[in-house]
Amino acid sequence: MTGRLRVAVIGGGRNCEHEVSLASAASAYAALDRDRYQPVALTIGRDGGWLVDGRAADLLAAIAVLRGCDVVLPLVHGVRGEDGSLAALCEFAGVPYVGSGVGAGALGMDKWATKLVAASVGVATAPGYLVSGADEPGRPWTGPVVVKPVRAGSSHGVALVADRAALSPAVAAALRPGDRVLVEQVVAGREIDIAVLGSPAGPPVVSPALEIAVDGVFDYAAKYGGGAEFRVPARLPGYRRRELAEQAVAVYQALGCAGVARVDFFLTADGWVFNEVNTAPGLTEQSQVPRMFAAAGLGYSQLLDRMIVTALAGPGDRW
Repeated sequence: MTGRLRVAVIGGGRNCEHEVSLASAASAYAALDRDRYQPVALTIGRDGGWLVDGRAADLLAAIAVLRGCDVVLPLVHGVRGEDGSLAALCEFAGVPYVGSGVGAGALGMDKWATKLVAASVGVATAPGYLVSGADEPGRPWTGPVVVKPVRAGSSHGVALVADRAALSPAVAAALRPGDRVLVEQVVAGREIDIAVLGSPAGPPVVSPALEIAVDGVFDYAAKYGGGAEFRVPARLPGYRRRELAEQAVAVYQALGCAGVARVDFFLTADGWVFNEVNTAPGLTEQSQVPRMFAAAGLGYSQLLDRMIVTALAGPGDRW
């Protein structure tokens, strides 16, 4: 077969989401249409070293492989990946890539920054405050809170704190991945996510919504251990679906996202409350975003194809 596009599929990463990223990359690599694409597997090890099709390579060799590809599909979740790091590498290498650019990746990875951006476009967020370094939270206790690292994915370090005495240990644990922690009031409502996919021509496309049913907080164990039930499409009245789509697109565009992003909300008695955005969501066939688009009739391989076509048709510079 000739005329196929070479696609560099990057997985792994030097962070706590290494295994999740490997799963996304392996799934996408296997699902790419071989009549259209010739995938090339690149893996970033836990130590930061590179593998190209299973063989050790230094950074310069990896960049040379990237430059020999038509497009990059970066599937490294978390820091040194979706936070704009891989986008910057692709920009300097001069290779088109799937997903958000450097700025949107960095903003989307920072939960505090995304709250500020969402609020600036009129999207409600949970009341909360920032804890930096080893500072002791000195605010009055106002009830149950969720503690989370500002820059970590896959719900690592997230804890539900029901009493004041447990707050400091939870903050200390959440500080391990970084130097800032977000403390938010618990939001009473249904946890509902939606995916937004950029289009080379016209407005972004939104998926059906997905509801997460979980007993307690949606932490790493619940997310990957089978402790949560995904209901897609979520049962919502028409006006709530329209509100959700409008607010998700508003956040997506305000951040400057490209490709696919998952935008997470709570539906409360007073309406929608923004939770966070994921600019490089899990991408196995059973991950939330592929399941949402599958509910609209867009299969997994078709979704990957749409993401690649959009990247190739989009602007070459997304700083």
